[in-house]
This record gives sequence, C-alpha cells and structure tokens, in this order.
Amino acid sequence: MIDISAYIESGIIEMYVLGIASPEECVEVENMAIKQTEVKAAIDAFGESLENFAMANPITPASTVKPFVMATIDYMDRLEKGELPTFPPILNEKSLISDYAEWLDRPDMVLPEGVTDIHAKIIGFTPEATTVIVWIKDLAPQEVHHEEYEKFLIVEGSCDITIGSKVHSLVPGSVLSIPLYESHHVKITSSIPCKILLQRIAA
Repeated sequence: MIDISAYIESGIIEMYVLGIASPEECVEVENMAIKQTEVKAAIDAFGESLENFAMANPITPASTVKPFVMATIDYMDRLEKGELPTFPPILNEKSLISDYAEWLDRPDMVLPEGVTDIHAKIIGFTPEATTVIVWIKDLAPQEVHHEEYEKFLIVEGSCDITIGSKVHSLVPGSVLSIPLYESHHVKITSSIPCKILLQRIAA
C-alpha cells in the first residue's frame, strides 16, 4: 500500500505542477489524484501557492518582448498564407541600405499608426540568422546577448547605441555590431522613429 504522505512529500507533486515531470510520472500523478483526495488537494495547494507568489512578485517584461512576439506571430501567419521564405544578406561593415530594398520597399513593411514605442516585422529567418525591420520611437532598454550577435543598419532617423560605456551615434547607412556579453541600449535622437534593419546571428 502506498504511503500517501510520503508520496506527496517526495517532490513529485511540485515536478508535476511545474511541468518538469516525465510523461509517465504525469500519468501516475493524475491517476493518483483521481483515487486520492489528498493528492488532488496537494496539487491544488501547490498551484495556488505558485500563483500567489507570482502575483506578489510581478516581473514587468522588457518593452521589446511583446513587439518581437507579435512579429513572430505575424511572420508565421504570412508564411501560412503563402508568403515564400526569403533570405536577406548577412549584414557586414560594407552593407548598404539598397542591399535590402527588396524588403524595405514592400508595401506591408510600414509602421502602423498608433504604435507608441517599438514595432517589428520579420523579413527572414533561418536557424543561423533572423532579420527584422524595427521601428523605435524613443528607446530600446538595456540588454545583453549570450548566444547571438546583434547587428544594426540604420535606415531612417538616428539613434545613439551605448555599448558598455561607449556611445555610438548612428545615422542612415551606419552599421554596428554588438559583441557577445556586452550590455547595450538604444536611444532615439531623431524627431522621427528610427527605422533599423536588425539581424541576430547565432554565435
């Protein structure tokens, strides 16, 4: 006969609720919850405690998270509707805005009205590189990349990109690469949104 108290205290309930239990363990816990009210109560109690902790300790995501999630959804939707994948060239110090005219001049690659800060449209994706057109009205918060290099080509407007303590003032045509592990942020210096061709390259 199973010792229910020992089963609950084994850590399996926490693993199940956190989603890190194996498929076999999930089936086992769910069967136990049907048969044993104590197990069901333990699952509910741990789930409630996690929710209470999350509500008491909210974390505001960076302002770049939502635009890039929405850009990913938009890109997947476009592919499902028949848009063919394209592969913009990798940015380098000799890259020109005209190298990307095929994508920049598309009628659907525009900044919609009502955007208050950041908007993004993915124009190319491979496991090695993601290419995005980004519009920033004010700033992009500080971040550090550990697994990908970030490269910028300024298309319209101007901005200061601070890497560590060094400020890089960029205008249309400027190209800048961000090293791994370096803290950086973007501040717009033009009266219009800064339109940027951004690439993230797998390290």
